Amino acid sequence: MPKKNKVVDMKNVVSLHGNNGISEKKTVESLTKEVNALKAEQKEFCEMAVRSILHALDCKDHYTYGHSMRVTYYSLVLGKEIGLDEEGLYDLEMASLFHDIGKIAVPDEVLCKPARLTEEEFIVMKSHPEKSAEILEGFKPFEQAAKYARHHHERYDGRGYPDGMKGEEIPLFSRIILIADTFDAMTSTRPYRKGLPYEVAFEELHEFSGSQFDPFLVEKFCEAMAREKNKNESTFTLSIIEGEFAKDAA
Repeated sequence: MPKKNKVVDMKNVVSLHGNNGISEKKTVESLTKEVNALKAEQKEFCEMAVRSILHALDCKDHYTYGHSMRVTYYSLVLGKEIGLDEEGLYDLEMASLFHDIGKIAVPDEVLCKPARLTEEEFIVMKSHPEKSAEILEGFKPFEQAAKYARHHHERYDGRGYPDGMKGEEIPLFSRIILIADTFDAMTSTRPYRKGLPYEVAFEELHEFSGSQFDPFLVEKFCEAMAREKNKNESTFTLSIIEGEFAKDAA
C-alpha cells in the first residue's frame, strides 16, 4: 500500500509540473504581447510628436520643411546603399527629419533672406544645429536624433561646427546627413538662383571629398543617386511622415 500511494503522489507531482509549465508559457506569451503592444504604442506616440514638431517647422518656413523631407530621402538612399538594417534606417529617417528643426529659433529676416548673409547673420544661422539638439534632447526617444542633428555641420577635416569634430569622430548619421543636406542645397532652385544638375552636384561633392565630406560616403552616395535619377520618378515617400513629396524643390 505505501508503494501504491507513493506512485499516486508521483503522478500528482508530474501533473502539477505539467500544469505549471503550461501556465508559465502562457504568462510569458502574455507578457511578450504586452511588451510588444507597449512598444508599438510608444512608437506611435513618438511619430505623432515628430509630425507635430515638423508641422511647427512648416508653419515657420515651408521651404525648410520641404528641404528636410528631401534631405531625409537622400539620406535614406545612402543608408540603404551602405547596408543599414531596418532599425538603422528608421533611426536615420528620424534624425534627418529633425536635422534643421533648430531653424525655428532663427529670426525670419535671417532664415528667409533672399541674398547672401552678412558675417553676423551667418553666425546666427550657424547656431541652428545646437538649437536642434536643445529642442530634442529633453525627450528621451529623441536623444540620439539630437546628437546627429547637432553634428550635421561637422567637416571631415575638423573645420566644421559646432564642436570641430574630425573624421570618424563625427557620428555616421551626421556624416550622411551633411552630404544629403549639401546635395539638396546645390540642386534646389531658389528665387535667387537655379539648382544645379545632379552631375554638377556630384562633381562638387567629389571635389570636397576628404575635406568636407567622408570620401567613402560620397562615392556611395553618387552611385546610388545616379541610379535613383534613372528611375525618372518625380516623387518619394517616407515611413514616418505621410504623403508624397516632390523631388524637385522648384
